[in-house]
Amino acid sequence: MRFYVGQKDGARTVFKSATPPTTEAYPQFAAVIGPFDTKRGATWAASPAARGNPHFNHVRDAERIAKEAA
Repeated sequence: MRFYVGQKDGARTVFKSATPPTTEAYPQFAAVIGPFDTKRGATWAASPAARGNPHFNHVRDAERIAKEAA
C-alpha cells in the first residue's frame, strides 16, 4: 500500500491505498497528492509547514524536507 494525502476544504488527511485513488473510490477528497514513499513524507505534506512552502513542489520535495527535518 502507498501513502497519499487527500485534500478538501483546506483540510489535508494522510491515507493508504493499494491502488491509485480515483474520484469514485475517494469522493470525500477534492484533490489527492501522492503516492509517497514514506509515511513521514506524507505526514509532512499534510502538515501546516507544507502549506504555501515554495520548496514543496513535488512529492520528492516533501520526502526530502521531511527527512532533513527528522
